[in-house]
Amino acid sequence: MPTKVILDVDTGTDDAVALMTAALSPDIELVGATTVNGNTTIDYTTENTLRVFDWIGMPQVPVYRGLDRPIVRSQVARGMATRIHGDLLDLPEVSHGATLQPGHAVDWLIETYLASDGDIVLCPVGPLTNIAMAIQKEPRIVDAIPEIVIMGGAHDHGNMTASAEFNIWLDPEAARIVVNCGRPIRMVPLDATHRALVSTEDAARLRALGTPAGEAAARFVLKRIDGYDATQPMPHRPGAAPVHDALAVCAIIDPTILTTDFIPVDVEVHAELSLGRTVCDFRFRSGKPANVHFATDADEPKFVRMLLEILGRTA
Repeated sequence: MPTKVILDVDTGTDDAVALMTAALSPDIELVGATTVNGNTTIDYTTENTLRVFDWIGMPQVPVYRGLDRPIVRSQVARGMATRIHGDLLDLPEVSHGATLQPGHAVDWLIETYLASDGDIVLCPVGPLTNIAMAIQKEPRIVDAIPEIVIMGGAHDHGNMTASAEFNIWLDPEAARIVVNCGRPIRMVPLDATHRALVSTEDAARLRALGTPAGEAAARFVLKRIDGYDATQPMPHRPGAAPVHDALAVCAIIDPTILTTDFIPVDVEVHAELSLGRTVCDFRFRSGKPANVHFATDADEPKFVRMLLEILGRTA
């Protein structure tokens, strides 16, 4: 039986690959996608999500627009994210029926989980604003979520500040609510995604698949490589870049793609120098119980093979 999944996205380039991977994988039943402010503003993240499903011939996947700013802070991030993603994805305007659903993403998440059999994995790959708001608005949904697979966080180094990863940094209060919600959590941080890079050669292989998803993924990977080479090059792999969000989706399909430690994790929300840092207690100094399966490594060859296999499919 395919695993039911809801993706919560701030659709830029890596979210787009994640959406296509989830939608086309025979091992996932994509229940829907919710959008949030993050890589770009909510108008663009929502439009980009619709374009992705329209492009791959899956306009029936429901899309719900979510929150346009963090739950406490007012920032709408630009800068580095724009350099790597842009605002609108390099895909045609919607022409095959992908349509934004009525209603708010937070309300749809609540209604969907309360009506479920407790069998829908929640996979947020952007800031955790929608998820935290849903938990705060209706705490009963927590018991209905079997697992939360988060793309976000970092231990070794950040990408927004010296110690904070972008998704967590943008809405740290939301992230703190989610990581402490009491449900099983797998976190796919930079420590893992930077160990599973996709190269210019891999982009050529994706394009050679001859499918809409393969072509789109090739475009997005090349844009990411250009952006990373300009802003934060991968020292051990020039001409390659992480595709963070797609790794989280692949980890739902095959958990062995990650190496994880089950440890206490919390999020810093007050510090002057480390706002948004995921505080990883590998040595259990805090005395708190483990709450997160935190990924420290990833299988790059398996990741690339999975992308090639799945994105070679058509709807």
